[in-house]
Amino acid sequence: MLSLFILRPGKRCRINKPFFKLRQFHLHTLSLLPKRNKLKKHSNISANNWTTTHKFVLSNPTLSLLESKCNSMIHLKQIQSQMIATGLSSDGLAYSRLVAFCALSPMGDLNYSKRLLFAMRNPNAFSWNIVIRAVSESETPTEVFVLYRQMLAVVSYSGVCLRPDNYTFPLLFKTCARFSLSRLGHGILVHVLKMKYDGDVFVHNSLIHFLVSCRELEAANKVFDESCVRDLVSWNCLINGYARSGRGKEALRVFREMETGSDVAPDEVTMIGVVTACTNLEDSNLGREFHRYIIDRRLNMTVPLTNALLDMYVKCGDLEEAKELFEKMEEKTMVSWTTMVAGCAKSGQLDLARKLFDEMPEKDVVPWNAMISACVQSHRAKEALSLFHEMQELKIEPDEVTMVSCLSACSQLGALDVGVWIHHYIEKHNLFLNVALGTALVDMYAKCGNIKKAIQVFHDIPGRNALTFTAMIGGLALHGDAKQALSCFLEMIDSGLVPDEVTFLGILTACCHGGLVEDGRRIFSQMSSKFKISPKIKHYSCMIDLLGRAGLLKEAIELLESMPIEADAVVWGAMFFACRMHKNIELGERAATRLLELDPSDSGIYVLLANMYVERNMWEKAGQVRKMMRERGVDKTPGCSSIEVDGNVYEFIVRDKSHSRSKEIYESLVQLSKEMKVFECVSDMKDEFLFASEVGSEFPMEQKIGIC
Repeated sequence: MLSLFILRPGKRCRINKPFFKLRQFHLHTLSLLPKRNKLKKHSNISANNWTTTHKFVLSNPTLSLLESKCNSMIHLKQIQSQMIATGLSSDGLAYSRLVAFCALSPMGDLNYSKRLLFAMRNPNAFSWNIVIRAVSESETPTEVFVLYRQMLAVVSYSGVCLRPDNYTFPLLFKTCARFSLSRLGHGILVHVLKMKYDGDVFVHNSLIHFLVSCRELEAANKVFDESCVRDLVSWNCLINGYARSGRGKEALRVFREMETGSDVAPDEVTMIGVVTACTNLEDSNLGREFHRYIIDRRLNMTVPLTNALLDMYVKCGDLEEAKELFEKMEEKTMVSWTTMVAGCAKSGQLDLARKLFDEMPEKDVVPWNAMISACVQSHRAKEALSLFHEMQELKIEPDEVTMVSCLSACSQLGALDVGVWIHHYIEKHNLFLNVALGTALVDMYAKCGNIKKAIQVFHDIPGRNALTFTAMIGGLALHGDAKQALSCFLEMIDSGLVPDEVTFLGILTACCHGGLVEDGRRIFSQMSSKFKISPKIKHYSCMIDLLGRAGLLKEAIELLESMPIEADAVVWGAMFFACRMHKNIELGERAATRLLELDPSDSGIYVLLANMYVERNMWEKAGQVRKMMRERGVDKTPGCSSIEVDGNVYEFIVRDKSHSRSKEIYESLVQLSKEMKVFECVSDMKDEFLFASEVGSEFPMEQKIGIC
């Protein structure tokens, strides 16, 4: 980190090139910078922002020419030559206009402005602040600290040291806030205190903004409380700081203090923070009150404020209010459209979300991500991948968020080839393998069947977190590698990471698949005793399944009956399968009866119960189950499966002949079945055919496969 210091007056030092470099940050706002040639590529300031209306400047012919006619560096250098010849360059204000053009004009050259700065005979803070401002808004904003250190080393020809002023420090604090440079910002604060600028309102507000941006909210609140120079900006910094940090109650507390304990009236920026606080609290009623407050006070409904209200209604689940507000908006930005798309998708109205998405006048990667993510969350994975391909055709560059959603879609479909292609895309385009993206890759490879690759990616991820370990444990459990899953779980605990409910579900599933009864008991007990996590119904289901598979039916039913929550069909299903496996008719009947009460339309329960009776030659009871099934009008639910071929995912159901080559596929199935019989590899399907014959149904070959 940059070491800041104040040089003694009269002492010069040579400043080398920038001695530290920060990693390039890919900020969304950088994409908004106007395209310029190399000389112009330093600022996002408009062409008019560098000019002045100072009487001296406008009354001087040479300076007036600089302000109104100069449009290139060639012109600038001609004017500079004339100023040197006439002696005008010795005037500090006149010279600062040369610096301003080079630093702030789109036609200028930031490097040349630095050369002008270092050549000044009588340097002043005003000119240095101009260049510091330009550098802070350039593509290398962190170089402001190098420039600041050079400023501290400057001594004029008369031997006077140049000192920063109350406009210098806000620029430095702003850059520290932008990149969360906490340590460097505190170093600058020492300079502020030494130079006694802590009482200046501009410096004070920039300090609060810096502390808030670095999530040092207690320190920001202390600076605010101890200050005697508060204005609207001070209040807004603190309110919005709390709101952006998810601390809605504190934001509203500060707002109430502002209303009752000060003469400062809130503005649109204040209300953005207040509305965001309501969003954090998910309190639409309170948000609606503040909406009325804004209208009653006749505050300007700016686009950012309207977007904040829109976001509040969407995230609080009041989609109708959001729609009404959205329709009334005269100016809809990309943020407005994206908020509505995400809100409709979250509420389950995916078709409406897609309609809004298609109506958007322009789209960057953010709304595409929102739509793809919505499809994945709605289990419409094929549609999500279709959107991704459409996004590529339109030359929209995906980011890490896009890749995470697409990998989740591959996980749902089992589309390994597509997942591998996405992995190659990530590597080819040098997308940063952060924890979220790495975890998605682990999950995809595990769920698509390539557990070796999942383990390899897991070890390649820098800074693995609890979610990464959870994905790996779940993947190992899915592949039946209980011992390695247990080892991964212990490694996670030893590294200081805290498991959550999903982690315990994964490790209990692994114990169930591996028959690790003692380990399962211990981990289930530690959930509440050591990690203070109350087991949910899925955890009980895993434990009952584990005990049942091990033949510990008595312990399993005791655990089921002692549950603090009512057992659902999944829990009773685990109990029923265990009873059938170990041929315990009494407990099996009890479990099946409860299952039929919970879900009388599930054909699988009838089939399995009838088959359990058939296995024990209890034909009369099997007939009663079949009769009950007919009387209730329950049909056997057709199976559905999918297969991936050459990167395309095909779904198929029973008796499906929609595929153009279905006849050939069925012929291949018949041939395969014949070959299986030759090698005596046909599965025992006695139960299925016994049940089928009794209910009067036949199961031809077409029922065994369907082609999409």
